[in-house]
Amino acid sequence: MSEKPTAARQSFGDLAPKLAELSDEVLFGDVWERPQLSKRDRSLVTCAALIALGKTEQMNFHIPRAIENGVTRDELVELTTHLAFYAGWPNAMSTVSKLRELFAATKTDN
Repeated sequence: MSEKPTAARQSFGDLAPKLAELSDEVLFGDVWERPQLSKRDRSLVTCAALIALGKTEQMNFHIPRAIENGVTRDELVELTTHLAFYAGWPNAMSTVSKLRELFAATKTDN
C-alpha cells in the first residue's frame, strides 16, 4: 500500500528529502501536536513570527492553515496592525498585500 505524499514531500522532498522528513516528523508530527498550546495559538504565534521576520512567502502555507485552525481573518488583520508598531511598518504593509491575495484566493466568511 502506497502512502500519500505529504505537502512537504510534494513541495520540496525531491530537492531536500531530509528537510521534508524533519518537517513532517518533527515540526508537524511532534511540535505542532504538543498539548501545551492549541493549534490555533500555534498558528497565531507562527503568523506573528512570519510577519515580524518579513517571511511573506511562508504565509502562503501558514495563513490558510491558521484559518483552518480557527484564527479569523479579522484576527489576522488585527495581528498585522498590532505588529506594525513592534515589527516594522514595511513588514505590516507586505503582510497586508499577502493577506489580500490569500483572502481573495480563499473566499470564505472567516
